[in-house]
Amino acid sequence: MAGEQTVRVDGRRLRLSNLDKVLYPQTGTTKGEVIDYVSRIAPLMLPHLDRRPVTRKRWPEGVEQPDFFAKDLERGAPSWLPRLPIDHSTGAKDYPLVDEVAALVYLAQVASLELHVPQWRFGDTGERDAPDRLVLDLDPGPGVGLAECAEVARWVRDIVAGVGMTLFPVTSGSKGIHLYASLDGRQTSEQASAFAKELARSLEADHPDLVISQMNRSARAGRVFLDWSQNNGAKTTIAPYSLRGRAEPTVAAPRSWGELDDPGLRQLRFDEMLERAADVGDLLAPLAPARTAPLAPYLAKRSADRTPEPMPTAAAAGSSGARPRFVVQEHHARRLHYDLRLERDGVLISWAVPRGIPETPERNHLAVMTEPHPLEYLTFSGDIPAGEYGAGTMSIWDTGTYELEKWRDDEVILTLHGSPGGAAEAARLVLIRTSGSGEKSQWLLHRMKAGASRHSAGLEPAQHHPSTAGDDGAAAGTALDRAAPTGPVAPMLAVSSAPGPAHAAAERWGRWVEFKWDGVRAIAHWDGERLRLHARSGTDITARYPELTDADLGLGPDPLVLDGEIVALDGSGRPSFPLLQNRMHLTKPREIARERDRTPVDFFVFDLLGHGDRDVTALPLRERRRLLESATTRTRAPLTVPPVTDDLDAALAVARELDLEGAVVKDPRSPYRVGVRSEEWLKVKLTRTQDVVVGAIRPGKGSRRGGIGSLLLGIPDETGLRYAGRVGSGFSDLELTRLTAALDPLRTDENPFVDVPRADASDALWVRPDLVGEVAFAEFTPGGILRHARWRGLRPDRSPGDVLRDDG
Repeated sequence: MAGEQTVRVDGRRLRLSNLDKVLYPQTGTTKGEVIDYVSRIAPLMLPHLDRRPVTRKRWPEGVEQPDFFAKDLERGAPSWLPRLPIDHSTGAKDYPLVDEVAALVYLAQVASLELHVPQWRFGDTGERDAPDRLVLDLDPGPGVGLAECAEVARWVRDIVAGVGMTLFPVTSGSKGIHLYASLDGRQTSEQASAFAKELARSLEADHPDLVISQMNRSARAGRVFLDWSQNNGAKTTIAPYSLRGRAEPTVAAPRSWGELDDPGLRQLRFDEMLERAADVGDLLAPLAPARTAPLAPYLAKRSADRTPEPMPTAAAAGSSGARPRFVVQEHHARRLHYDLRLERDGVLISWAVPRGIPETPERNHLAVMTEPHPLEYLTFSGDIPAGEYGAGTMSIWDTGTYELEKWRDDEVILTLHGSPGGAAEAARLVLIRTSGSGEKSQWLLHRMKAGASRHSAGLEPAQHHPSTAGDDGAAAGTALDRAAPTGPVAPMLAVSSAPGPAHAAAERWGRWVEFKWDGVRAIAHWDGERLRLHARSGTDITARYPELTDADLGLGPDPLVLDGEIVALDGSGRPSFPLLQNRMHLTKPREIARERDRTPVDFFVFDLLGHGDRDVTALPLRERRRLLESATTRTRAPLTVPPVTDDLDAALAVARELDLEGAVVKDPRSPYRVGVRSEEWLKVKLTRTQDVVVGAIRPGKGSRRGGIGSLLLGIPDETGLRYAGRVGSGFSDLELTRLTAALDPLRTDENPFVDVPRADASDALWVRPDLVGEVAFAEFTPGGILRHARWRGLRPDRSPGDVLRDDG
């Protein structure tokens, strides 16, 4: 397909194509804009789709061409998209369950503009629950409009208030208004329909000149049809926040009652919905209670007639002994991995462990939390058919009971009592959450030495050498005589390295490996009451991240100076630099407050510069780490101290699996060298990135006409700004807007490069070389040009003087 590209949405891979295709000719709205809308409205929309089968109305060729309803999920839909069957006269049809942003993006990619759902949800075991909401559709006939619908809506509100019900209005995006009310789950669909029908008839009797409750279309002229029938269990209603297939991209928009009093009331477009969403949030939040059923994700991904995996019974048998049970299953799926499942609260809390249970304390393994499984899974083995979730062969590797020492939402310590002589016999394990929360969160799985505490178990090097500062000869005692820094501090930086030299250095120094996080560096000063943050450039960024600086992070009363990385985690708990771009440029309090809820940040701390009133930069890294661990024992999210491992290969494998940047090998004897790029820290990157200075704009063509087509980039050397090529991909619409605003004031007639080729300079719009950005690329050509460069974002935390060519 033309323009096809593969993208990752919250860890899901999706193929997108024809993003420039116009779906709404009257407004020129493209498929790409539709995908952008559903991605941004998802936090408000998804709760109203949760566990409801979705019927789609599709316009593959745009809204001026014929549409069709889609009930059965189309062949070729992603295997990860959950689905459940509903029986029809022609047989069962699989309906999609939309529970994540990637699912909305997929539906938008196939031009499913309208999403329709019933008033009931699927229950814990895949059956239909009773309806949890009532809906009334106010449909204006010829000669009346929204103003008359609003009048009828107020009459309905007054009536239902008398029986203790609260109504929530939604302008439907088409012609009329929908009115929603919560139900307590004790009424059937038939009972809800009967109530709605009686209400409609009553209102028609009181206001026969404006209200009609009969289906007869010929009698609707000049009146509002109060449609009660959508409470039938077989009927559906347009989902709140869904687009409509009208001439303009209008949406089903939740409204306040005050808005319904406005004589100029009209339907809202999707861009208007996004603007108001940031200010008012979800006006329908009371209709979308939090999802609490622990086995709902398990059931949503499986169908009992297509997989031999067990379905939970109404009352699964609990543990027959004093100890809870466990099972480790060997799972030959797309990739061989192991599943660790622990009985707790009536289900099996589960982790996928790619490398299995560590055999010794010397190795730490990745564990990724999956959905809870039913207790019946304790004895399951067999073949999951191809095409089903988790397809492959499952066998029991070991099973038994476990003894629990600690269970918190970020740390679990236990001892497995498996088969005699087996690998899980008397295995004392600790699971430590390193990123994310709930399903898809990442954990470190460590096998502890018998009798060891967590901090002496090898999670970090346990041997403490005399406190010397390394080759510069500064004694530790000298450092302790210095006061801790109170102002901006330039952080210590790593030198790029290939895996081979990093391996050799780790063997020479003593193994110490940390993950490389995809965020922005920050030095934090904790004075015992409040956290202040400074960027690598020295800029005070305290006000930009109130969730870090205004929160109780559990740091205690003693002053600290911390070094770490501010990261934004995507829906899979992975650090995302493009996501962080939404935060790092904001300086206005209103914008920060608005984006904080959409893009929260975490602070991953990995070093300590000041402890109490002491400067500890001259202490060896292992000593600083010991102090850091001691000072952060009671900290809580969003501040995290990620673990240290001793296996570079394993760290890189995990980084590759989780799409992290790579790993950093450090000399545990190294002091903290303020502002120095030191070979005592070696960074091994999986994706090559390069800081660049922007020197010119090349005008766009086609869909980018009148804007930025590409940027000309440079890397400073002793001769000036050396041309390093151009970048024209990786730009979102938001990023192009941001770049235009940043670069237009820098326009100049002077070429800032020393050697830009004539072809690239022919239509260049020069800018002062003040802005630093970051690109991903494949390699440098012999002439120093970046091959296959892709834009990652502006780096306001860095200045042109910081930019060096990275030959790692």
